[in-house]
Amino acid sequence: MASWRRNIHEVYRSVRQATDLESAHDLWRRTRDDLFANHPSTPLLPEDRAHFTGLPTKPYDRAWRFEVEILPADEHRMIVPTGTDGDVPFDRIGLVDVPGVGTLDVWRLASYGGGVFIPVKDALAGKKGGTYGGGRYLIDTVKGADLGPGSRPGHLVLDFNFAYNPSCAYDPAWACPLAQPGNTVAVEIPVGERYSGSY
Repeated sequence: MASWRRNIHEVYRSVRQATDLESAHDLWRRTRDDLFANHPSTPLLPEDRAHFTGLPTKPYDRAWRFEVEILPADEHRMIVPTGTDGDVPFDRIGLVDVPGVGTLDVWRLASYGGGVFIPVKDALAGKKGGTYGGGRYLIDTVKGADLGPGSRPGHLVLDFNFAYNPSCAYDPAWACPLAQPGNTVAVEIPVGERYSGSY
């Protein structure tokens, strides 16, 4: 698991430094495909790993990259039962208002390691050929998924092209924090990883 995390941290570091966003997205996609296919910590079940050919990921579309301000929001705590790690607390630290998408709550992991967490569940969730029913992750900094701050103070980069499925999408033994009502939007987000349900 440690080497998986190092690989994820490294690819996001490369993405943050990149000037060619399409190439950076392709590197991210290829890195995730390689980890899923070959890493011992892959979340794929053995029967899925045997015929895995890559995660279904849409081509890069610059229209889905935003710099958004973190706005104030009422305090709220979300408790996620994980089984092996017990109940994991997340505190809402603000929200972002994404043009054409809607608002998303911004969470902080309120336990060891900290980290900012932003999931999203769109109108394609749970549909055939759509996105994972529990939503996808945009930012999970404690695990390395971080596109960095925006060019202005108090802003951050949200790029939906890098939305990815949580591990529990592939293996029910994983317990994942999923998108709550404050991270559910009514629009379809056609970019990022899709979900086929089998490989």
